[in-house]
Amino acid sequence: MNLNTFEQLLLVCDQICDLLCTVNVGQLGLKPSGVKESFRYELLKFSVYLSNADGHIADKELGLIRKKLNISSKYGDMTEFIIREHIDTDYKDEIPAPIKYAVLADAGQKVAADPFENQKAQILLDTYKAFGSFFLSIQKEDTSLVTGMVFTSYISKLEQFLKQFGVYYLEERKLFKIEFNTATGEVSPEQEKERVGNLEKKLEEFNAMIGLEAVKKEVNSLVNLIRIQKMREANGMKNAAITKHMVFSGNPGTGKTTVARILSEIYKDLGVLSKGHLVEVDRSGLVKGYMGQTAPAVTEVVEEAMGGILFIDEAYTLTVNKADGDFGQEAVDTLLKAMEDHRDELIVIVAGYPDLMQSFLDSNPGLKSRFNKFVFFEDYTPEEQLFIFEGMCEQQEYTLSEEAKSHAKAHFEEVMKQLPDNFANARDVRNYLEKAISNQATRLISSPMPTKEQLQTIEKEDLIAGEHNL
Repeated sequence: MNLNTFEQLLLVCDQICDLLCTVNVGQLGLKPSGVKESFRYELLKFSVYLSNADGHIADKELGLIRKKLNISSKYGDMTEFIIREHIDTDYKDEIPAPIKYAVLADAGQKVAADPFENQKAQILLDTYKAFGSFFLSIQKEDTSLVTGMVFTSYISKLEQFLKQFGVYYLEERKLFKIEFNTATGEVSPEQEKERVGNLEKKLEEFNAMIGLEAVKKEVNSLVNLIRIQKMREANGMKNAAITKHMVFSGNPGTGKTTVARILSEIYKDLGVLSKGHLVEVDRSGLVKGYMGQTAPAVTEVVEEAMGGILFIDEAYTLTVNKADGDFGQEAVDTLLKAMEDHRDELIVIVAGYPDLMQSFLDSNPGLKSRFNKFVFFEDYTPEEQLFIFEGMCEQQEYTLSEEAKSHAKAHFEEVMKQLPDNFANARDVRNYLEKAISNQATRLISSPMPTKEQLQTIEKEDLIAGEHNL
């Protein structure tokens, strides 16, 4: 079923709230008879939370609150409301009671012959998304980034809550499709619907990655900002120029290339890039050994990346050697000119170790001016390494015995205590698995007829045997 106005969406929410009044899913501090009123009140708190993100509720924002929620309040009343409801301090940690109620009803399938097919919580969440987008679309260009980050963080928290109970649905499985442009109320064209669906899938894939919480927050905030700028543009509003070129810093194996590849696809679905492909290159692909060869090599790589993202790994190697006969600086100069000439067709991401990347940017004023968005990739924790390890096992149809799992966890903890200079995060995890598989094969080859379970299971001894060679 399709919804193309916010008013239609609110009517559906009213029906859901009426339905929730008929079920008992536990003590949530919410009176069943007041679910509808509570939901509208929680939307008010959410709108004030977003409006106040920059420390001030503008008249335009207050007008939107009044119009959409049919609430008449003066600014002075809103100030008192913020203090009374702790919106400036504690709201970010709250899960609205009606959403809790809906989640438990859906997870427990408490409604027989449910017309909403246990997607009541999802619909309430999508209403929050739509309502928040209204606010972002009228934000001034100098405050939209701050509000966008607040919006992203809070919505992510609600999404995680739904996922925890198994009642979060991807776009293609949703009972209700929200197809209106939150800035204009107009139904999106067919191709826009497909693009939005693809975007949701890519964001889901990205947000499902293990770890990288700070990276996810940065990328989601940027995606939301671009979405809002598209809405503002559709309404003839001005937008501040935002830099899409990025610096990815962090140790090897933290997912920088993977994130860059997903980001290129997300940018295509956002309409920022025409092709959305990733071209990965390092110094050897840009810097040549003879005069006159480097500039054409850089130009060729840039042309290949046009309409997508050019990802330069270990970018600091372009400027570390200032000796005669090194053409790294020529590569940088050619790249900077190409970025200026093709600012709407090319996004460049440079990556490498944190300290070395800072030196790289300090080497040239042009680099500093074009790369001012930094995304830091933290090392994976022992727990995250274990999740990655188990995921790699599953992909290759292996399982860990309980002893092997406990030993692997202890191994990753020990590695992080005495971090080696050449630590490579997920790459080291992959090497650890490859050695274990090799050791398992050596152990089983002497068995006359190993069972399927034996062929699938990695034992503690397989891990220990490989650790001596790491």
